[in-house]
Amino acid sequence: MNTVVRYVSRKWRIISVGLLIKFAGTIVELLLPWMLSVILDDYVPRKDIHSILLWGGLMVLASAAGLFTNVFANKLSTRISRDITRKLRYDLFAKVMKLSCTQEDSFTASSLISRLTSDTYNVHQMIDRMQRLGVRAPILLLGGIAVTFMLEPVLTLVLVAILPLLALVVFWVSRKGVTLFTRTQKALDILIRRAQESMAGIRVIQALSKTDYEIRQFDSANTEMMRQQRSANLLMNLTNPAMNMFLNVGLTAVIVAGAYRVNAGITQPGIIIAFLSYFTIILNALMMVSRLFVLYSQGTASARRITEVLDAPEEMQIEEHPPLKDEAHIRFDKVSFSYGKVRDNLRDISFSLLPGQTLGIIGPTGSGKSTLISLLLHFYNPDTGSIHIHGQDIRSIPPELLYSMFGVVFQNDFLFAGEIRGNIDFGRGLSSVQIEEAIQTAQAEFIRQREGGLAAQIAPRGMNLSGGQKQRLLIARALAADPDILILDDSSSALDYKTDAQLRRALARNFARTTKIIIAQRVSSIKNADHILVLDQGQEIGYGTHSELMRTCDSYREIAKMQMGEAV
Repeated sequence: MNTVVRYVSRKWRIISVGLLIKFAGTIVELLLPWMLSVILDDYVPRKDIHSILLWGGLMVLASAAGLFTNVFANKLSTRISRDITRKLRYDLFAKVMKLSCTQEDSFTASSLISRLTSDTYNVHQMIDRMQRLGVRAPILLLGGIAVTFMLEPVLTLVLVAILPLLALVVFWVSRKGVTLFTRTQKALDILIRRAQESMAGIRVIQALSKTDYEIRQFDSANTEMMRQQRSANLLMNLTNPAMNMFLNVGLTAVIVAGAYRVNAGITQPGIIIAFLSYFTIILNALMMVSRLFVLYSQGTASARRITEVLDAPEEMQIEEHPPLKDEAHIRFDKVSFSYGKVRDNLRDISFSLLPGQTLGIIGPTGSGKSTLISLLLHFYNPDTGSIHIHGQDIRSIPPELLYSMFGVVFQNDFLFAGEIRGNIDFGRGLSSVQIEEAIQTAQAEFIRQREGGLAAQIAPRGMNLSGGQKQRLLIARALAADPDILILDDSSSALDYKTDAQLRRALARNFARTTKIIIAQRVSSIKNADHILVLDQGQEIGYGTHSELMRTCDSYREIAKMQMGEAV
């Protein structure tokens, strides 16, 4: 809750104004039953019409003032809670964007989505209702008790006697509620993950006739979510019946005791009517308090989950490392890394590239090719060893400067819904000349043939493009800013051999000064590279040129012969 308090405190001035307005309106409302008792006991028996009309007019004015102040305060609270939640959601998203890949893997994407949406909504509801009811309910409750005590102390004691029981119920329910709502949000994480995976892979699901299977999997997650939500709601719903039972028992006792006191002439009927009105006000105030505790339980559980992300340490901090006098553009020096810190995904990898050289990486699935790229981009820190660019350890390079050196096409990359130009430019403010040259090098002339050209719209994730078109568009994006280092992670797998060869020739011609790292499954895509690294189970099993590996590396020679046959 400290996080929420920190955000709320920034608005303390306007919140104070809203609370003062709410306070004034609530006090005015508390006067209405007392005014009614004055009319009934003092002026009705004397048939003083003038005083009755005067006090009646005052009641109308008080009602109008209460209505106006409450409406104004509620609008103000809505605006405040909206602004606070917007800032909280913005900061949360900014923090998510800065999480290390290790932290993102730990939280999971579905959980982060849930925290950005459902959890921030719960916090919004809590802040809003606390402003609306947090002042109104206590004033109505305590003020009602105070006024009734002045009107009829004996009957008030009947009411006060049941308050400890109500407080005990509310305290127990709210304490248990935080735990249950935390479990509910975790179940929602799983539900979101299941829905996200199913929608992303809907074509694969339909192609493999696994629609019914995925429906059952989603139903299982949905049922668990429903079970957790039901448990939390059942617990929270105990408050209203319990309060109604205690208060109705108290109300019955008040009516019986009041009847005896009126009959004995100890009190007046107007006071009893006012007392019953105050009793109703107190009842409604307690209902508000119970509702507040429900919202507080939900909001607290969500605030804790949000705080976990906001307070996550910055793992990828800039470290001080002395620069090396090194002619190499990129150097890996005995680099090892493990995702789970159990088995190395990369072990003792060393190589160096001069400016403008090309490194081809090949190996079976799971051999560590993409992991090597993730380390070079400083998505993860290596467990041992070091990685240098121009003699500078990547851990000492600011992220903005580091990433500006790269043009990257990942193995599972994505395209945004919108214009083709926007997907290539990607908010970098590139010139038309840069974009056109990148399209030409990437062999993406199909763009000019589409209706609208660069202004043509593409669907989310490029669903209205073929696999080869998506890859060429992504390559154009990577090339457009003229990067120092170009990384192509299996980004030509959907291209035919002719287009692939044209792409490689265009890269060699137009980006001769760019250091290139190409991950490929085809030997033909990397056989002309200056160096080829062969990986297997995270280890280097071959390094050299194509001709050298054909003589020294059995695995590489076998792959080459299977793919190219006599052409080897």
